Amino acid sequence: MEFRHLESFLAIAEELHFGRAAARLHLAQPSLSQQLQRLERSVGTELVARTSHEVRLTPAGKVFREQARAIVAQAHKAAQTAREAAAGRSGTINVGYNFAAGQHVLPAVLSKMYAEHPNVGVMLHEMRTGPQLQALRAGEVDVAMVYGRAVGAEFECRPLSRFPLVAVVGPNHKWADRPGASFSELAHEPCILFRRDQCPAMYDAIHGAASSSDITLNVEYEIDDPGAVAIVASVKPVIGFASAVRGRQIGGSVRTVPVRLYDPVPTIDLYVVWKRGRANPLIELFLDCVESRAAVPGEEPVQV
Repeated sequence: MEFRHLESFLAIAEELHFGRAAARLHLAQPSLSQQLQRLERSVGTELVARTSHEVRLTPAGKVFREQARAIVAQAHKAAQTAREAAAGRSGTINVGYNFAAGQHVLPAVLSKMYAEHPNVGVMLHEMRTGPQLQALRAGEVDVAMVYGRAVGAEFECRPLSRFPLVAVVGPNHKWADRPGASFSELAHEPCILFRRDQCPAMYDAIHGAASSSDITLNVEYEIDDPGAVAIVASVKPVIGFASAVRGRQIGGSVRTVPVRLYDPVPTIDLYVVWKRGRANPLIELFLDCVESRAAVPGEEPVQV
């Protein structure tokens, strides 16, 4: 049984006309008839009943048609997969991301990736900026979505979005009912912060706003896990910090309230980062999908 005989049979089964089927396959009609005869001998039964008035499938032909379609489709898929592998359009890419990227960037990017490159698998790893860049250096992720421009000659990056930072307080905190607070008011409040290596851009934005306000932050707790920050802030009279997008999303059993900060408004920039040289050819496909995504309403693009 030859593959071309299956394709010829399917053309006859779909057209139910030897002339049209032969034209579709760019074959002479006698050649098409010979291929069908060879296929029927191979199968051991008649598949197509032909008279001077009509062409129809036999009961065996109708059953065989479905199996033949599946075989031909699988063969074409195998060929396509091989071509995509040769061109670097199949395989797996590991992507690191933070909360804001997961909310604002990845849904549109992944939708486009799955639609245009269905043979590419995307493995997602949620981490803060510092751990993401460490994983990128170690080759554990291929692309990172982090706050702040990545420092180092080994990295390339593109800016994506800008987000304001907000204060995060518990529902019983004295700021909970306020629409906003001047950054200078933090001089008199105990705060929760994190180690700088966890997210240098956010850390510097917070301290930069404090410096502009001529205050020194009273850091009572140093907690690296954003979820743990929300838990502590929800039950103690302390103030944490988060991007506005995370501040709006904290919920469930952990009840916190985002409070807008102003004068000045601290902001952080979201970047997509990869190692110079792009050893994984799938990185370019992923970056193209990032570049072409539509902006999320309310998102502020950044050019830096």
